Amino acid sequence: MTAATTAPAGSKPDDRSPGTGDTGDPFDKDVLPTPPGATAALLRSLLAPRKARVAVTTLLLLLQQAVVQAGPLFVAYAIDRAVPAFRAHDHGPLIAVGVGYLACAVAAGGLQWAFIAAAARVNQDVLLDLRGRIFRHAQALSVDFHERYTSGRLISRSTTDVESLRELLDEGLQELVTVILSFVYISAMLLWLDLGLGGVAVASLVPLYALVRLYQRRARRVYRARSTAIAAVIVKFVETMNGIRPVRAFRREAANDADFGALNRRHERTNGDALLEMARYVTGSRLVANTAVAAIVLWGAYRVADGTLALGVLAAAVLYLRRLYDPIDRFGMFLNSYQSAAASLEKIAGLLAQTPSVPEPSSPRQLPPLESEHPGREVVFDGVRFGYRTGGEVLPRFDLTLPAGQTVAVVGSTGAGKSTLAKLLARFYDPSDGRVLLDGVDLRDLPMPELRRGVVMVTQEAFLFSGTVADNIAIGRPDATREETEQAAKEIGAHDFISALPDGYDTDVRKRGGRISAGQRQLVAFARALLADPAVLILDEATSSLDIPGERAVQRAMATVLKGRTAVVIAHRLSTVEIADRVLVMEHGRIVEDGRPAELVAGTGRFADLHRAWRDSLA
Repeated sequence: MTAATTAPAGSKPDDRSPGTGDTGDPFDKDVLPTPPGATAALLRSLLAPRKARVAVTTLLLLLQQAVVQAGPLFVAYAIDRAVPAFRAHDHGPLIAVGVGYLACAVAAGGLQWAFIAAAARVNQDVLLDLRGRIFRHAQALSVDFHERYTSGRLISRSTTDVESLRELLDEGLQELVTVILSFVYISAMLLWLDLGLGGVAVASLVPLYALVRLYQRRARRVYRARSTAIAAVIVKFVETMNGIRPVRAFRREAANDADFGALNRRHERTNGDALLEMARYVTGSRLVANTAVAAIVLWGAYRVADGTLALGVLAAAVLYLRRLYDPIDRFGMFLNSYQSAAASLEKIAGLLAQTPSVPEPSSPRQLPPLESEHPGREVVFDGVRFGYRTGGEVLPRFDLTLPAGQTVAVVGSTGAGKSTLAKLLARFYDPSDGRVLLDGVDLRDLPMPELRRGVVMVTQEAFLFSGTVADNIAIGRPDATREETEQAAKEIGAHDFISALPDGYDTDVRKRGGRISAGQRQLVAFARALLADPAVLILDEATSSLDIPGERAVQRAMATVLKGRTAVVIAHRLSTVEIADRVLVMEHGRIVEDGRPAELVAGTGRFADLHRAWRDSLA
């Protein structure tokens, strides 16, 4: 069962959670530390299950390049042997050259088609695997990670960065292997045809290699900056669209447009830097290549004139040289794709290297069976200390025992630590010191499925997924029947409004439940939690979206449903406290009052003051 919880955006000020308020350069907030070797390990893990298909794909490309590079040899043979034979009325060699050249062309085309088909299957499988890993890993990471690392950056990792890798796999790797094989085949052929010409051609590769290394070093920095810049653009766009209501309500359009324009210009500049580095590389490589070709042609022509070099060999050498240097521009495009993909893969590897701060136990334990007459469980906070990464200690030392079946209301001012208590009980976070026990079992020793079956949390913002009302209610218990789903809605008081929807329980609530009101979404969230039938139910400001009649309806349902179960109710509306057996008043992470509601109201303490102020506000 999954907890009936919300997106991290629903956290409140008293969480003191970091949210997205990272400091430093806003364009670098999406950078996660990547352990040494993590990028190469990720690439190996993606390709390892497909080793056989990768080998077949490589073999097809090797054969295709071998056939393609045979062409100039036929030209040399035709000039030096077949044409003279033809003049002597021997047509056989020229016919053989024509047939051989045609056969090579047909074979090259067939092998190219087979290579593209095989490579496409490998590439798509790799990308499918990678997207799945990102999605599964993001879901497995703890709540504190998602409160620091925004959804926009996760979207950038799974879209823009994966797309960069797709471009490399679809085109870049073929270009790389083609260029390398061309260098190897052509250098060997030139050295075999003529040692001098081959030596000059091979020597020209030295400055080209230096240019490549220089381009790699400069482009790596540029593409890292470009990847960060586009992630910032996506984050701003996603956050603005998700918060379009407050944007319109507070007239933030102009300010957001200015912020987005700055991010967009940053992206534009990084793209320009990438194009400039590419232009430098292409200009330098063409200068080296054209100089080498000119020198070899002049020297070769001189040798043909004095009879030390056959004309056919020079013609073949020139053809090979053009084939040797023509891929240089394509190699630059590969380096372009490679640097972009390398920066993206590094960021993906950094994301996948993140480990949950709330890990699964190495030696899991099971909760003791529930007694049917006592469906609740005992909760104990034993010497708990906790603080968020961006602030001081929220709970300096916290001790609390909640007997099984007791409903406890927790009240206090903003920042008192109420929601932190709830998140520790739901194990969205682990305490920095001490233990949270459920029927004597440390929550850190419980496997997540076991914990989620026992503890369910309903928060202030009821998050609904696209789909039917029935599907949203049954999230915490997918095997529930329609009758059980409807019964949960009836108990919570949601059945009437659901039945009035166009398709009843089969009505699509659309994105984030936008088709129904906030109060109705809250009722659906309650029905979801009640259907899950937890032993411990946490309500964190869960009635704040309801109007007075709706709140009273929920309270009447809760009085029945929570009977015998352990419940922690965190509320600013003190009307919610009326259903509690016990009230805790918190200040600065400590319990300053503890007692039954009637006793505390009749006293002179903090709760009595809060209750009096609340009653005055209703007058």
